[in-house]
Amino acid sequence: MPRILLIDDDQGLGEPLAAYVARFGLDLTQAFRPSEGLRRLRAEHFDAAILDVMLPEMDGFALCRAIRAESDLPLVMLTARGEVMDRVVGLELGADDYLPKPFEPRELVARLQTVLRRRGPAGADGRLRFEGLLIDPVTRGVQRQGAAVELTSNEFDLLLLLAREPGKVFTRDDILNHLRGHEAELFTRAVDIVVSRLRKKLEPVDAIKTMRNAGYALALRPERSAGSHA
Repeated sequence: MPRILLIDDDQGLGEPLAAYVARFGLDLTQAFRPSEGLRRLRAEHFDAAILDVMLPEMDGFALCRAIRAESDLPLVMLTARGEVMDRVVGLELGADDYLPKPFEPRELVARLQTVLRRRGPAGADGRLRFEGLLIDPVTRGVQRQGAAVELTSNEFDLLLLLAREPGKVFTRDDILNHLRGHEAELFTRAVDIVVSRLRKKLEPVDAIKTMRNAGYALALRPERSAGSHA
């Protein structure tokens, strides 16, 4: 059962939400302060975390940044403000999704299920393995046929987006929204430039497929991680 950590100082939220998400096979527990949340994330295994923006000690953006400095754990951010800029900032800091308060519990479950699926074909160590390619979301390292490849932040984020759902076609707008937020929607040609540079760095591995008038997809077959069983 996937374990979810809710970091929110609302004393009345965690217990009823935990009871609700349990109906969908999710085990939710609550930390009331960022310091407690960070301690638990370091000491225990969780599959995703939900962060409130309005928190004591530090806000949810600072907390998101602190978590991203240590792990690639799927993150969903909550805020009562619901401002577009909050959403953009949260996504730029590395949040996987964003939900304004008040929210419908069923929508939160759907968002959690989506970010959990995005982890893709990761092994027990969290790394993504494909034919000729190894991606480590935590260290943000990439190996091509056993050799390290130096990628820019945008190049790595694009590769990770495609690798989490191999074969899925992402439009240019999908990719821009993931990389930079809605403010970048006018710069769709930038995606083609990043893809071109990434392809060149990954040669001779033919990793990215162009779908005419549609977008891009990862063209590699996932490998079984060491220790996996058929």
